Amino acid sequence: MPHPCPGWGSGILQACGACEAGSILAPGLTPDHLHYCLRDWALYIFIFTVSGPGISAVATTLVFMSEHGCPTCGRVFESRRGLGVHHSHAHDEHLPNRTCTACGDDFYSEYDKKYCSEECHDESVSYTGSDNPNYRDAKEESPCEICGTSFEYYPSEKPGQFCSACVESESWRTPLDIDGENNPRWNGGKVALSCDECGAQIERHPSQITGEVTLCSRECHASWLSDAFTGDGHPNWEGGGVGPYGKGWNRVRKRALERDDHECVLCGTTAEELGRNPDVHHIVPVRAFVETPVLTERDAHTLDNVVSLCPSCHRRAEFGQVSREELRWRAGIAASGRTAHVCGSKTVASPSSSAL
Repeated sequence: MPHPCPGWGSGILQACGACEAGSILAPGLTPDHLHYCLRDWALYIFIFTVSGPGISAVATTLVFMSEHGCPTCGRVFESRRGLGVHHSHAHDEHLPNRTCTACGDDFYSEYDKKYCSEECHDESVSYTGSDNPNYRDAKEESPCEICGTSFEYYPSEKPGQFCSACVESESWRTPLDIDGENNPRWNGGKVALSCDECGAQIERHPSQITGEVTLCSRECHASWLSDAFTGDGHPNWEGGGVGPYGKGWNRVRKRALERDDHECVLCGTTAEELGRNPDVHHIVPVRAFVETPVLTERDAHTLDNVVSLCPSCHRRAEFGQVSREELRWRAGIAASGRTAHVCGSKTVASPSSSAL
């Protein structure tokens, strides 16, 4: 450390005037002047006056750092930084490096901080009135637009219109008019139309006119569905039936009911229980005969190709849940894979069960 006195480089070893320890003293200076004390590197502060030929009076204060001892283990360090690093690593605790402005307690902080806690901060710093950083010269007064009473409000919030009492009790919100043309979704209003089923005059919004037809009621909708989704209008249409069964059907149907005693050959349900005659089912479908070039639907109407079934068993048979062999056995029909039919001058076999 440089010395403030001139000629310090030729200083000589002298005794410290404060502690009598060996020290370096500049030539021409008495022991009353400032010098370095060599004993234990202790801290000494001297305020002195330098006088002599060609030397002006100077007041100087010098501080010399002493050794720093660890308060936990006693180890000595030359600098406070070294002590702090040692204490945080060896003892897992930071030494205080700051003093709280409010309470005066020492505390540790990695950054510049004036207060040791939020409590000290809140006690020292006020945010009320003009101390608030958002302070804008307090409140303003304005008359209420409903009752005329003068009230205070903060101009930073919004212009004052209604007092707190009217806000809570009066109807100060004006309902929006969204009827007719004032509606942001207005596109012209309703359109006059005719029901495609019954012809009645109806009105619909343009957004409701989306389908192929316009119907006025559920009844008209049901009626339209019955017509539009029948036959080839149904989405599951696959060609349909073969039309009327033709000649011979009524006769063979009557004979099948008589043969089966007007009962279902599978479950035994009678005509009296059904409230009508059972259905008469073709074991080999009529379409199989129609699709055969040399046969017609009339060739399907033979007594050995029909059985009496209730509606429930009829559905099971149509969906293949009952075999044709079982139907023939239940009806007492002799098992036969093929039935001969006379067609003109030829005798042909009816479609067999294995072919369908």
